[in-house]
Amino acid sequence: MVRIKKKDQSFLLLLVLCLFFVMCESHNLNYTKYKQVSNMRLERIQRHLDRINKPPLFTIQSPDGDIIDCVHKRKQPAFDHPLLKNHKIQKIPPEIPKLKTSVKTDAMMSRDVVSNNSKSAVVDWQLWHQNGTRCPAGTVPIRRSEVHDVLRAKSLYDFGKKKRHGLPIARRVDAPDVVSGNGHEHAIAYTGGSEEIYGAKATINVWEPSIEVVNEFSLSQIWVLSGSFDGSDLNSIEAGWQVSPELYGDSRPRLFTYWTSDSYQATGCYNLLCSGFVQTNSRIAIGAAISPVSSVEGSQYDVTILIWKDPKLGNWWMVFGDNTLVGYWPAELFTHLAERATMVEWGGEIVNSRANGEHTSTQMGSGHFGDDGFRKASYFRNLEIVDSDNSLSSAQDISILAENTNCYNIKNAYSSEWGTHFYYGGPGRNPQCN
Repeated sequence: MVRIKKKDQSFLLLLVLCLFFVMCESHNLNYTKYKQVSNMRLERIQRHLDRINKPPLFTIQSPDGDIIDCVHKRKQPAFDHPLLKNHKIQKIPPEIPKLKTSVKTDAMMSRDVVSNNSKSAVVDWQLWHQNGTRCPAGTVPIRRSEVHDVLRAKSLYDFGKKKRHGLPIARRVDAPDVVSGNGHEHAIAYTGGSEEIYGAKATINVWEPSIEVVNEFSLSQIWVLSGSFDGSDLNSIEAGWQVSPELYGDSRPRLFTYWTSDSYQATGCYNLLCSGFVQTNSRIAIGAAISPVSSVEGSQYDVTILIWKDPKLGNWWMVFGDNTLVGYWPAELFTHLAERATMVEWGGEIVNSRANGEHTSTQMGSGHFGDDGFRKASYFRNLEIVDSDNSLSSAQDISILAENTNCYNIKNAYSSEWGTHFYYGGPGRNPQCN
């Protein structure tokens, strides 16, 4: 398949003469932004896209509209980072941590749960594989960014970054919030802040929550953290699934990653939208849609994510599914996380922009409260921690937090088949949530 050519200068000039329409269409959204785009802004956007969209050896058109570029692994965006100019891709695979004690799975499977626990299942769970085309060996699949993706963002600077929204909300002073609470609401479980942690794992139920306005999102993820929450030196590595019409242009849940080494100020980004994360897998596209998804009273689908520090070379690796290595965050990117993590969070996060002067109706998880349980509420199961011996153990003594339990809440439990787990989520705006 031939790669779609970049817009040439004459086409840029043509765009300047036209009114630019940005469409964001999905199952529940149909927002149109009416913009007149200046030649200068288009040129800045195009220069940025030329930097992050590396020349592909092969291109794949996904059924959902994504363009997947198969880029030589040594040409990927990671190596534009000034700290990684001389970085050599880690060739020897790290030793994946193993669970110290076995966890029963017979009861789990009887609950009608389908997990992507094999390499073939991982491939099938990404929509861009449906036509049977794969990226060649030696390349990595990268979701191409286009002009309309940038125009949905508030600015070019904000494109691909987490940012603060809306008004501050009431919360405990010591709450382990990762974006200072301004417009971001959570339902999370977390470990204590003084442990030595070398990674975390969980299996995450996948849903397609409704988003009220285009600049809000709903995600479910793992945070691996170190540093201070009240300063500018917080280090965070994150991965999970996210619905973000602004970032992706639709309402599909997508595999995502994020990192920052300065509390979300200047460093880091989603997926591969800036330099940093080194991808090693030729079959997993970060930012690609996950399918199928769970349904209320129907089949439940979940994905397993593991993030841990390689004890030999110090890089933070990510596994998707059972043993599928996706890539790693080099230790050079971090300050506190260069050594270890001190806290892990698991759970959901939404943005409440209060666009209409009231609490958003953006859903977290399935849109059901945690009290509703299996096949209604979303869940995280088998919460585990990686210790200094590169071994996994069930997370113990976790705390839970939800800023406003009338909007979103969380209920934790323990069982032999699901280990430490919890149900969480909610509908957002309702008679009790305002």
